[in-house]
Amino acid sequence: MTETLRAEALELGRFMRPGDHVVWGQACGEPATLIEALIAQRADLGGVSAFAGSSFSGLLTPDITDHIALSSMGAIGSLRTLTKAGALAVVPCHVGQIAGMIEAGIIGCDIAFVQVSPADADGNHSYGLINDYVQAAVAKARVVVAEVNDQIPFTHCDALLPAARIDYRIDVSRPPVEVKPAAIGEGDLAIARHAAAYIGDGSVIQVGIGAVPDAITQLIRDRRDLGVHSGMIGDGLVDLVEAGVVTNALKPFETGVSVTGALIGTRRLYDFADRNPAVGMRSSRLTHADAVLTAIPKLVTINSAVEVDLTGQVNAEQTNGAYIGGTGGQVDYVRAGARAPGGRSIIALPATAAGGKASRIVPALSGPVTTARSEADVIVTEYGAAELKGRSLAERARRLVAIAHPDFRETLDRAAFEIAKRGY
Repeated sequence: MTETLRAEALELGRFMRPGDHVVWGQACGEPATLIEALIAQRADLGGVSAFAGSSFSGLLTPDITDHIALSSMGAIGSLRTLTKAGALAVVPCHVGQIAGMIEAGIIGCDIAFVQVSPADADGNHSYGLINDYVQAAVAKARVVVAEVNDQIPFTHCDALLPAARIDYRIDVSRPPVEVKPAAIGEGDLAIARHAAAYIGDGSVIQVGIGAVPDAITQLIRDRRDLGVHSGMIGDGLVDLVEAGVVTNALKPFETGVSVTGALIGTRRLYDFADRNPAVGMRSSRLTHADAVLTAIPKLVTINSAVEVDLTGQVNAEQTNGAYIGGTGGQVDYVRAGARAPGGRSIIALPATAAGGKASRIVPALSGPVTTARSEADVIVTEYGAAELKGRSLAERARRLVAIAHPDFRETLDRAAFEIAKRGY
């Protein structure tokens, strides 16, 4: 039976045990009131662990890890400050794997914190802004604590949260976390122009958030009947739907519906998604499933990277000893875009870093291989697009040198020559 608690009188020690593992909704679906209570009461709980997929709230800081052992799939959003301080345990995994690992107990989940909308007439709550692996956490947890926020949209999820599954309920009214659109520079537009060339009428797109994805949405407003199937979507979706560009009319399933697992944007996006059947919030079992993705004709996936080596290996996690990214859903979508009928998979990145002092097309990666070269399809910088699928290592190196910044091509040419001489 659900017990309703007042936020100001919330005592987590009533149901939380020393050593408990907590999983909560990530990104803009963070249950801020519950996380704040955990932080404030952490010293009295006997030591707990928490898995946070990503965070944009700023609530998670290195100092709270004195009594909370934090882990994540990467340094996404404000979690970068924790990796810099050595205060975050990074679990290398794909978004599509997390639900299964929660179910198997590999990622512990004794307590599930969820932020949900007010209930509908049948007493069911929507997961609102984040779905992905939250349902798996709710199913696994010994205790489910729901932050019912009247400012959370009621979105169309593949499953709702019945009131009876909630053990403790806290009613709040507070603005959810927002991630505002990034400022778009000339370099971002140049990268986006090359990426957008692969998006034709009837394509189904997957893009993330940030300046380049936002620039791409600006450049494809002359397309027709685009679809969306993406791990996350931002405010750009609203622009494309209102312009008549995204209709989802040609998708073989979920026709007419933009499918995602996370809404990461502003109030404009949240209001657009509220009770809108054309926006489908789905679990990661659908948004990142290989069998689902590879069955989508003309799927075009666009992801980012820290660096790419001359054979097509992609590092999206670490540079110069600093962990700044994560595995996320990149591999799930890279593989799918390259294998879907008529699909393409694009890795888009600036040609340089450190104010132009370092090339991001490199002879050898300085960090881990996030995406294997055997999965690489198209690499894009502001200098062009290098199509790698089916190409020899020597040809890949030649094509990647051509899209590097001119200041670094001579050095890269020498490395490419050695690859051509060896043949590998």
